Order: sequence, then C-alpha cells, then structure tokens
Amino acid sequence: MPRLKLLHTLFLHHPLICTDTRKVQKGCIFFALKGPNFNGNSFAQQALNEGASFAVIDEAEFLNDDRCLLVDNVLKRLQELARYHRQQMKIPVIAIVGSNGKTTTKELLTSVLTQKYKVWSTPGNLNNHIGVPLTLLQLKPEHEVAIIEMGANHVGENAELCEIAQPTLGIITNNGMDHLEGFGSLEGVIQSNRELYDYLLQHNGHAFVNANDEALVQMATNLKHKTTYAGNCDEQKTSADIEGVADQVRPEIKFHLAQEELNIHSHLSGDYNFDNIMAAVSIGLHLGLTSGQIKAGIENYIPENNRSQVIKTNSNTLFMDAYNANPSSMEAALRNFAAMPFPKKIAVLGDMFELGEYASGEHKRMIGLANQLGLEKVVFVGEEFAKQANPDDIAFRTTNEALAYFKQNPLMDATVFLKGSRGMKLEQLAEVF
Repeated sequence: MPRLKLLHTLFLHHPLICTDTRKVQKGCIFFALKGPNFNGNSFAQQALNEGASFAVIDEAEFLNDDRCLLVDNVLKRLQELARYHRQQMKIPVIAIVGSNGKTTTKELLTSVLTQKYKVWSTPGNLNNHIGVPLTLLQLKPEHEVAIIEMGANHVGENAELCEIAQPTLGIITNNGMDHLEGFGSLEGVIQSNRELYDYLLQHNGHAFVNANDEALVQMATNLKHKTTYAGNCDEQKTSADIEGVADQVRPEIKFHLAQEELNIHSHLSGDYNFDNIMAAVSIGLHLGLTSGQIKAGIENYIPENNRSQVIKTNSNTLFMDAYNANPSSMEAALRNFAAMPFPKKIAVLGDMFELGEYASGEHKRMIGLANQLGLEKVVFVGEEFAKQANPDDIAFRTTNEALAYFKQNPLMDATVFLKGSRGMKLEQLAEVF
C-alpha cells in the first residue's frame, strides 16, 4: 500500500486527477471511486489503457497491472491526499458554507481578490465530499489564496470538509431551509453550518459574520477572531465593523461604504445579494485590498450560469435564477422580483427538491405567497407544485408541458422570473421567451 507521501510525490509528477473514464487525460491518476450504481475498480484497467499513469483501487481482484495502487478505501485516500496537499500550501484558505448564496459569494469574492492575488476557487459545483478534495488538488504553488465552497446535505459533513480543507478564514452565508430531507429540520441545518465556526474556534481561524443576521451573530458569540459586516438600507441599520449603505437594491444594487464615499454599482439585485456583496467586501478589506480594488472586483462580476442572471431577448427580459432553489431562497428572490419597478411581471416557479416531509407544506406555502404578491401571472412547474396548486392556478407537472403552454401563449414585453431546483431545468424555457 503506497504511503501518503509517496502518493503525493507521484501526484506532483502527474498532477491530474480523474474519477471518470470518459474524461481520462494522458498522464492522470485515476481514482476508482464507487457509487450506488457503479464500481470504479472495474474501470481501472480501461483508464490505464486510455492514458492514465496510475490507478488507485481498493479491491485486490482488480490488481492486475503494475500501475494499480491498492489502498484500503479509495475515497478516503483521495481525501487524505487532498488534505496533505493543502497542508503544503501556506496560504489563506477561505471556507464558504451556508444554505443560500454560497456560489454567488464565492464568485464575488474571487472577482474581488483577483484584483490583488492569484486565486484558486471551487470550479463549478465541486463542493461536496468528492468535489472539495478535487478542488484542493488543483492548487498550484503560484496560488496565493484559495476559496473553497462547501455544500453539505447532512449533519457532520461540514466538519469533515473542514478537516480536509483546513480553512483559516470562513463565512456562513445564512441558515435556510435547504436539504431538509438530509438535515431533518432547520435545527439540523444550523447545527451543520455551526461546524465551520467550531473548526475556526478550535484552530484560531477568523470568521466573517453578517451583523444583520441575529442567528449568525448568536452562533459566533464564542469566536475569538471575527469581523462583522452589514449591508444596510433604509429598513435596517446595524452597527458593524464594516458597513455598506445601499443607495438602491433593485433592479441593481448601488451602494457605498459607510467609512468613505466610494460609489459601487453591482450587477446583482436584492437585499439578500447585498449581504453576499458585503461578505466579499469585508474579506477583501481583511486581506489588504484597497477600496478601489474592491470596487473593481464587485463591478466586474456579471452573474451567469442561471444564477441571478439577467437575459434580454428580442421580446422579454428574463431574471434567470434556475440553478437551484429551496424555500428560503425562493421566497427572498420572489419578494425581490415582485418589488421590481417593471410592468408585466411573470413568475415561473419550479419544484424545490430534497425537502422530505416538508415538501408538501412548503410548496403550498410558496403558492400562497406567489399569489399574494400582485404579479400579472404565476406559472408553477413540477410534481409537487401541481399536487398543491389551486384549481385556478396555472400548473404543469413537467417543464416540457410548460414549454408547450408558452409556445401556445407567447409572452411579449414581459419581465419573467424563473426559479427552481436544478433538476427542473427551467432554463429550457428560455428558448420560448
């Protein structure tokens, strides 16, 4: 069994990791991970034949090539390798956890910090027990800061991810009703997110805390090293170490820092995104960026990938937020959209996944909320929404059915908001708008 240092030495000579034989690159190291419906060990020889330098396996019956490295558990060894590799990097590592806004905060922070540093941040959605190790293993000696997004779906997972990534700085975006099927309740969500604060406390790390979020303030009470930030507007004015003052929060956020009259114009909308912006601002200031560099980073960030993305078509304007959804994020984004200064506002809402026993009640509640906000039209899409819809609601069980409806009833000069869980693929509706 190869020792960890030896495996790391091999990795430095072959710094590409692959877990999918469909994506084998010449010279990579193939890790034979297992899943409910596949056994990576059975693909190890194929990976080697297609150009992998080594294959890490954990079943002796597949040890039929000198380039196969037998370990006790492939996933555990991948995580250990990532942890060891991260330990060689004496740089700030920033962990981002929370229910909503993790990816937006990560991308904002990346845009800000790249104004001064060579930054590596989580690519795409590689934020789970496999994705975090893969992200860390892409760290290079030239990187000066790492930003690691962590996406947990059960209690204890954030603690495990922290042990792998070993963050020196961290932020919880918020506590919301995400992955309730795995967490069991909002209390489970809070317990999971608190695991980051626990790690920072035990390892002398520094946390950034939204002073406008009372739950986070309470959770951070015992932290020795922390910076508070607040995105304030007319409705809320909280004292914090770093304060941003909103001049407007929709349709786009314009603000200035309380400490100086520097106007910043973001391409994001809504007070919930102002929180994400101020998180990036506070970490940027902590790491020595000038206010001018922070302004450039915020203003250069343009949302994409179906997250808070604005798409203008020949006929309509789309507010595309169809990458993911849970009751907390959907309610905040829906209320923000309803308050937008646009005529002819149409909302298309897709099912929210992984809610377990809360699914029926939360979809019912969202229908009630959407119907109360004074929108011109609301269209519900998905099995849960269709089951809970009222007789006079417009509801479809599938995105294809909704697509057919809009082809028969085209929209013109409308502002359309699309929000749903990734599996609903609401972005497919964009073609008809």
